Amino acid sequence: MARSDTTQPCSPEAISRFVYSQIILIHYHEVGLKGRNRTRFERQLQQNIQTALDDLGSLRVSRISGRLLIEENSDLSSDMESIATIVSAIPGVVRVSRGVCVSRDLDIINDAALSILKQSEPFVSFKVAARRANTEYPLDSMQLNQIVGAYLSLNLPNKIVRMTNPDVKLHLEIIENRAFIYAHTIKGIGGLPVGSSGTVVCLLSAGLDSPVAAWRMMRRGATVLGLHFSGRPQTSADSEHLVQQIAQVLKPIAGLKSLYVVAFGEYQRLIAATVPTSLRILFYRRLMFSVANRLAAVQGARALVTGESLGQVASQTLENIQVIDAVAEYPVLRPLIGSDKQEIITEAQRLGTYEISIQIHQDCCTLFMPRNPETHARLSIVESIWNQLPINEWLDTIMADIEELDLD
Repeated sequence: MARSDTTQPCSPEAISRFVYSQIILIHYHEVGLKGRNRTRFERQLQQNIQTALDDLGSLRVSRISGRLLIEENSDLSSDMESIATIVSAIPGVVRVSRGVCVSRDLDIINDAALSILKQSEPFVSFKVAARRANTEYPLDSMQLNQIVGAYLSLNLPNKIVRMTNPDVKLHLEIIENRAFIYAHTIKGIGGLPVGSSGTVVCLLSAGLDSPVAAWRMMRRGATVLGLHFSGRPQTSADSEHLVQQIAQVLKPIAGLKSLYVVAFGEYQRLIAATVPTSLRILFYRRLMFSVANRLAAVQGARALVTGESLGQVASQTLENIQVIDAVAEYPVLRPLIGSDKQEIITEAQRLGTYEISIQIHQDCCTLFMPRNPETHARLSIVESIWNQLPINEWLDTIMADIEELDLD
């Protein structure tokens, strides 16, 4: 089994005989397919990574030949392994490779490759994968593979070269006037850099679904404005505290721009006292969407996002989705619409929001819930009642009282 994701870059002691620097190469894929817009996407990804690393000191992220590069800084206390882990969680990053940078001198390249490969123990088989981005270099990729591979075989007689599924794949890239060598690569999350696909308003609860929906939109390059509806004053502020914790999980991704909270309990009470019991949920959701419309207009967002999954609860049947969407003034994106609960749970666990979301809390979702909610509502009936309510007056008050939480 290949071990290219577990090897370590060489230590300073191991390569003290030649000049080097520890580096991180950041690989992307989808960003590189954007044609004339490629530069804009690359710069956005570069900016996002730079922002994520600002707290670690004077690290500089630069662009080189279809890659992004981070070089070690002697003033930093942070180790390159921690930096690589942070970068791998940023949307747009496909792989993060940690290794060394040396001059293009072939003897130095051979020595550096040998040192890195020795640091990859235990292994039996290896492969050299060379790439020459600088065509002025006299040796092409095939020649580099042969020469460096032969040198490694000579100095590691107990190891074998295996072209298919080697235990360790040693990468050598000639870029500009330097050689980059690495055997340690970790997988990123892919997607597009946050900020490249516009801004959306996401109805963000403390439950399992909406944080995953928000993350999926960030992974597609959207900047997210979180909009949370608290049951206050009818319930405690528990859900608000949990949403703030969720925000801290999402914050390193650099996709959650702001988090707004609406004290929604009183409006739920007014709806419960006015509309037929079976339709309460639909009216709650329509009012939430109406608030999201207002916030999107103020903040320049282009779409609304929810964590709804088709048929999961009463409000998420096709008929009820149509009734709710009727008040939306922007496209409503539902990235989880075809996902089942177990898929969402698995993704929440991977994201790191699961343990927060499963904590017992009071929120507006369970407030004044009908025993038998309508699952196939008729739009004409709902709108005839909706038009009798002081919706605009409520919206004016809600927007005047909306709170923006400090993500820091």
